[in-house]
Amino acid sequence: MNWWQDSVKQPNLDAKAQAEQRQSQLTKPTGSLSELENVAVQLAGLQNVQKPSVDAPWICIFAGDHGVMEENISAYPQAVTRQMLQNFATGGACISVIAKEYNATLQVIDCGSVGDVYSYAGVERHCIAPGTANFSETKAMTEEQCAQAMQLGYDSAEKAIEQNADIYIAGEMGIGNTCAASAVACYLLNEPAEQLTGVGTGIRAEQLAHKKQVIDQAVQLHRDYVANGTEHDAFRALCAVGGLEIAAMTGAYIRCAQRGLPVIVDGFISSVSALIAVCLNPAVRQWMLFGHKSAEYGHQRILSELNASPLLQLNLRLGEGSGAGAALGVIKLACSLHNNMATFAEAAVTGEKV
Repeated sequence: MNWWQDSVKQPNLDAKAQAEQRQSQLTKPTGSLSELENVAVQLAGLQNVQKPSVDAPWICIFAGDHGVMEENISAYPQAVTRQMLQNFATGGACISVIAKEYNATLQVIDCGSVGDVYSYAGVERHCIAPGTANFSETKAMTEEQCAQAMQLGYDSAEKAIEQNADIYIAGEMGIGNTCAASAVACYLLNEPAEQLTGVGTGIRAEQLAHKKQVIDQAVQLHRDYVANGTEHDAFRALCAVGGLEIAAMTGAYIRCAQRGLPVIVDGFISSVSALIAVCLNPAVRQWMLFGHKSAEYGHQRILSELNASPLLQLNLRLGEGSGAGAALGVIKLACSLHNNMATFAEAAVTGEKV
């Protein structure tokens, strides 16, 4: 029995209703703060309180390399994945600065990078494999490897909960992973690479055309394998063309929902992981907030499939949880407004419309 099919904790509808009632009493026209109201009310139901808060964010970066890099689909060499791991841990990366800004715990997990054995302070090395296989030739992961990667996400969520985190962000690092995410999305949405593939790290037009061709050919190569898994199509798609870090994020989203920990979903790659999670266990969707709409081509299509309204549109395409991290400030502000604005009665302001 696969743990990711276990039941998900249900949001507290009474707490959500109480938060909605409070919003209707605050000194403003109803609905005038729009998404700031909505996110506070949603979070109240998820945290089972009338007044939600974000005081202990947990950010986990999952990293992995990709065998499809053999097909020349990225503007950067594969060595950058390993180099960035150290940058995360030493505080030099974008998400490291964001984590410090919001006093968030930053966990960095190497799910499987290419290179010699290493030891970086602050990096948890769980190398399931030295990157995935080249999915243009064979499956990216065995089913066992994919399940092991999902378990890393499970364990991260459990650790966050043990340390009393109140919201969770999964980020990713892996040169070549927009290619893998696009390929998975092609299966889940039954659409060609042309509709779901962008420039990723900033490749040239001819590289982009090649990248799309690689994806379409790989999707065709593994179509029978994925289609035969009638109960676990999304899992088989993940095995066929996904990434270790993409699987780990999927596992983290599912386990957070099962344990009742809200998540903020980041950009394109994270949203593909979110879509996989929802395909595997639809109730997981209730526990997702969406940080931003990225500039990566195809992200809007994934957001639409998830019926998601992201909080920000800053044209980011960095990954590593940066857009979700930026949204932390907005969510914290939404909670503060919800909790600290005066009601009409408290402010002695007439609340009835003329």
